[in-house]
Amino acid sequence: MKRHLYIPILFLFLSTSVLYAQYMIPVIDLSGQKERHSVIAAGTETVYQGHPTTVLMEDNKTIFCVWSFNHGGIAGPMAKSQDGGITWEQVGSPADWASMKNCPSIYRITDKKGKERLMVYSAQPDMAQTYSEDGGKTWTPVKSMNIPCVMAFTSMVQLKNGDYLAMYNRRPEGQSGPPQNEVCQAISKDGGLTWESPRMLIPNSNHNIPCEPFVFYSPEKRQLVCLVRDNKRDGHSLVIFSNDEGQTWSEPVETPWGLTGDRHIAQYAPDGRLVVAFRDMAPLSPTRGHFVAWVGHYDDLIRQTPGLYRIKLLHSYAGSDCGYPGLEILPDGTFVATTYIKYEAGEKKHSVVSTRFSLHETDELIKGTINNKM
Repeated sequence: MKRHLYIPILFLFLSTSVLYAQYMIPVIDLSGQKERHSVIAAGTETVYQGHPTTVLMEDNKTIFCVWSFNHGGIAGPMAKSQDGGITWEQVGSPADWASMKNCPSIYRITDKKGKERLMVYSAQPDMAQTYSEDGGKTWTPVKSMNIPCVMAFTSMVQLKNGDYLAMYNRRPEGQSGPPQNEVCQAISKDGGLTWESPRMLIPNSNHNIPCEPFVFYSPEKRQLVCLVRDNKRDGHSLVIFSNDEGQTWSEPVETPWGLTGDRHIAQYAPDGRLVVAFRDMAPLSPTRGHFVAWVGHYDDLIRQTPGLYRIKLLHSYAGSDCGYPGLEILPDGTFVATTYIKYEAGEKKHSVVSTRFSLHETDELIKGTINNKM
């Protein structure tokens, strides 16, 4: 009798596979092309390098990278590239950065008077910040912002009036039971030094466990959009839109299948196409758990259309323990994508690694892939 149970289960699997087949888009695999890779900080049998973010400086070739030790561990390491991510040097960081935890994020922020600062935010028990006014040579002491959070600001955008809008996730007050999340935004009017009281945008619910938002503008800055990870893992990622500079937001809807994943970060290519890097968590994806990039158009987010193709950037030898990337674009159209990842099989723990690609290259490769299938 028990064998009969396999019939509806098999039917469900086949039905689901057919359903997702219509949403799947072509994938090209660059992960084995190690000539594209730069190991910023190698893991060892005892050292786990985790959760980097990056920022590109005004000269369009200097990139800073900050990360943590261990999974969500203490902040501290920092490296700099002066050639667009080809080579990197460790530059050290102040000792008090070890008082911060859980995925430091770095931003280049210019206030309304034209003063530029490098800002680093991290978390636990509350959000904290430190900044540099001399291009990363010296840093202010770490200061608590008294903002409870799980992740410090995971994304930030400068609004048309010069204010900055930042997004992050936190636990709901009085939470009990399994981990929950809600997505919030905060506004700074002084170039990131101080922040107004945060406002919750997406609550934890029976439908969604939202976290790690990434906010950015539409191509002509007519609209703000935010991609959101959903930890329920029973559908796609989420997206919300604002037509009034973040004063109000639409209700969350699902992204296209190909954008389902964790810790999105996006840049526009020179031709206007949208490139989003993240940890792939799409149902039935052939690259699930690896570090990927989605290539499409902004309108795909609005119309919920699939996009053009995806790129497997790096192979994870630790399942879905990767992602949390930086993504920069250089003047020649080269993308520099940086992540933490178990880079090879064996006993060595995670490394921080960057990889380089351009859509000119991947467009040619995807043509070959499609032609070979015809």
